[in-house]
Amino acid sequence: MDFRVVLVEPLYQGNVGSVTRAMKNFGFSDLVLVNPCKLEGEARAMSSHARDILANARIVTTLEEAIDDCSIVIGTTGISGSRFDLHLRVPGYSPVEIKERLKGMSGRVAILFGREDHGFARDELKKCDLIMTIPTSDIYPVMNLSHAVAVVLYEFSDIKVGDTPLADSLDMRLLYEHLSELIDNIDYPVHKREKTKLMLKRIFGRACLLPREVHTLHGIMRKIQRRYDSECKQDEE
Repeated sequence: MDFRVVLVEPLYQGNVGSVTRAMKNFGFSDLVLVNPCKLEGEARAMSSHARDILANARIVTTLEEAIDDCSIVIGTTGISGSRFDLHLRVPGYSPVEIKERLKGMSGRVAILFGREDHGFARDELKKCDLIMTIPTSDIYPVMNLSHAVAVVLYEFSDIKVGDTPLADSLDMRLLYEHLSELIDNIDYPVHKREKTKLMLKRIFGRACLLPREVHTLHGIMRKIQRRYDSECKQDEE
């Protein structure tokens, strides 16, 4: 399993340095930074013996660049959903639960960590296949960035990988595009479309689909679309 740590617009260089140290502690090295703060002396000092990870971190300007080649995208958040965005943050799984789902699989998985002050934007949460929340006290549930990374990577450091390949990122992207087109074409209620598309993304995300399963779903959707188009044509006649 190839895990990638993605920090979305980290605000403090000390936190970035501490994240690299946590990555080194648990055997991870793939770090991508989306529009990070300046990385200078403090970042290097906090990284300690993990300066190689800091030096080799890939810096990108968009989240899409960071996750483009990843089969599964996991968003880590300590904030429960409000009544306005509940669907964006549920269902939430603990690191142990996600570890169990990924057991025996192989592929590239991105683990996203949001900004220190306000986490993720709505559009960023929509890109996540799974939502992960570290169980913490209700009194103060939001963790320091580097501490959260350390907890997650500790859990994932001994994951039992296998030879069962996850569907690749392109296959999953095409699947979601196909689902979106189908929902739009069958006159699904407009006010439900956004939430339904996200719900389906989360369903398939936690299913950890295999390439053959994705191709089968494409075939089923094509048959549904053809039958729907045929019935619509008959109604018009």
